[in-house]
Amino acid sequence: MNYQETLNYLFSKLPMYQKNGAAAYKEDIGNIVAASKQLENPHTKFKSIHIAGTNGKGSVAHMIASIMQESSYKVGLYTSPHLKDFRERIKINGVMIAKKGVVNFVKENKLIFEDMKLSFFEFTVAMAFNYFAQEKVDIAIVETGLGGRLDSTNIINPELSIITNISLDHTNLLGNTLEKITKEKAGIIKKNTSVIVGRKQEETTKILRDIAELKNTTLVYSELKEEYKTDLEGEYQKENIDTAVTTIKELQKQNWDITDENIKSGLLKIVKNTQLLGRWQILKEEPLTICDTGHNEDGIKEIVKQLNKLQFKKLHFVYGTVNDKDFDKILSLLPKNAEYYFCKPNIQRGLCAKYLQRKATKRQLMGNAFNSVDEAICRAKENQKQEDILFIGGSTFVVAEAL
Repeated sequence: MNYQETLNYLFSKLPMYQKNGAAAYKEDIGNIVAASKQLENPHTKFKSIHIAGTNGKGSVAHMIASIMQESSYKVGLYTSPHLKDFRERIKINGVMIAKKGVVNFVKENKLIFEDMKLSFFEFTVAMAFNYFAQEKVDIAIVETGLGGRLDSTNIINPELSIITNISLDHTNLLGNTLEKITKEKAGIIKKNTSVIVGRKQEETTKILRDIAELKNTTLVYSELKEEYKTDLEGEYQKENIDTAVTTIKELQKQNWDITDENIKSGLLKIVKNTQLLGRWQILKEEPLTICDTGHNEDGIKEIVKQLNKLQFKKLHFVYGTVNDKDFDKILSLLPKNAEYYFCKPNIQRGLCAKYLQRKATKRQLMGNAFNSVDEAICRAKENQKQEDILFIGGSTFVVAEAL
């Protein structure tokens, strides 16, 4: 198989949450344990940091990676989903795994992993961990895919664990209350391994404290007073910066050689060092065009808050989502002073644009439905004047198509 044939195999033959939703979510981590054993347990051959949470975990992962790269460490980075290229998920010092590396790994393990009935995500985690071990990274920053307790990444024993924040998302799988979701996210907490908590929340504090006590570990809340500059535009990144820097301060206590100058330079070079995409990303300065992957209640609130601080004559909003989100709740948060271009991301879970339009109209959100993300963006650009803003979002998959 060549690279494109390999991707076709991964995307079309393996159960994939992005496409199939709950059908691809596993009830235990037995598959990845078996796959790792087949690969001689590569996850035991490198140090790691493990990140769970509802929002911000990707940004925090990239921030920590950038800072540690500035400290001259060889840094693996595993995140999901990707936006433009599958290989975005697996990087070392900001460089994606080679196409040949993807092809060879799938070729060598395809048959035995098929027998194990691995999902797309399990296959990808195995590939990442194997690659990090082969390349002898100093540390890997590993983001959970969904939840924590049953996530395929949850076989590592990290130097530190991080829980960024917790809000309602994936309620069909993780539970419909913050308390239930917290227990799932807190499943990454390991014995004697400190946990950085990005946001102190009344509903989650006791649960996290009880689990930490059970695991004989310490909770460290990120409450920094110092302000740091970054190359990421979103104002919501302040909480993520605090979480990342608090993590680095804990690593310094563990005698990792990271200076305060490394922290400052790393935060100013996140995009350059890690190639992060889709976080309040300015696609065009004039007229201003922005995209952002925020897609759940908490993320949309932050997006709307920042849009409200901008000066513009008219807001054009390209919006699409998936069918397992509480989109009715999210629609109630969106600004009414905008023209909407409703669209369906090109995946099986994408929500019908006309249905979305009908639901939105009941919330006084006015606009038209389009057959594709591309068509919606083209129409919005046609209507956008110099003093207008075009925002593209609602789903990671809408942003992926925009990019």
